Amino acid sequence: MIPAAFDYVRAGSAEEAVSLLGQYGDDAKLLAGGHSLLPLMKLRLASPAVIIDVGRVRDLSYVRDAGDHVAIGALTRHCDVQRDPLLQAQVPLLPHVAGQVGDPQVRHRGTIGGSIAHGDPASDLPAAVLALGGSLVARGPSGERVIPAGSFFEGFLETALAPDEVLTEVRVPKMDGAGWSFQKFNRRAQDWAIVGVVAVGPQAGGGVALVNMASTPVRAGAVERAVAGGASPADAAASAAEGLDPPSDLNATPEFRRHLATVLTRRALEEVAAGRP
Repeated sequence: MIPAAFDYVRAGSAEEAVSLLGQYGDDAKLLAGGHSLLPLMKLRLASPAVIIDVGRVRDLSYVRDAGDHVAIGALTRHCDVQRDPLLQAQVPLLPHVAGQVGDPQVRHRGTIGGSIAHGDPASDLPAAVLALGGSLVARGPSGERVIPAGSFFEGFLETALAPDEVLTEVRVPKMDGAGWSFQKFNRRAQDWAIVGVVAVGPQAGGGVALVNMASTPVRAGAVERAVAGGASPADAAASAAEGLDPPSDLNATPEFRRHLATVLTRRALEEVAAGRP
């Protein structure tokens, strides 16, 4: 389908984007790589009156060592996350997950901030940031605020970002050599995950997060508690779907997703225990 008519403006900085959001209000949407917003517009599931293009705000594309964590500009492309030597050394899980997003075309246009701000429960990178215990930096008219990833995703395609805020940075703790795993089941390599699991070892907090198992990216709290209590990977994985209401669609029933979550979580925990990388 063809999107509804809209006006287009280009922001030259994060501050200008915040100003434009304040000017146009709920009628405006930010455009970064476009791989989340444009499909919704083509299906008329989103019809913003104004598109604010932030794709050329270069000062939001970076990867920096920030002491106990790595700071990633929100407009850093997936392919740059995948290839960055600092992330490969300090947070190897994140480059690996970025390399599994979509296909090369998507990875060369899509941005980590766009993926996270979109809040799609079927996306890989939000779950990775959740498992790592990361945080998000938002900039608005009143300045910056830091939002823990666990408080960022509020509902289906809904986040804690205010209408006049811009996501500017993603912060992920260094992993200190912890084991990690990313398990993803999909029909084709470039498809959204039917179910995915991200897990890290205790040195990195022991987080376990699930893809496409709820209305938001979600931590598998029951699994984390079981592992912390000394349960085996198989026993801990048995509670992967506890308290969750997985979606039903053309690819899978809720029952099939619960089964996949159990199988993939066991595999992830076994790989973490084996000491990957």
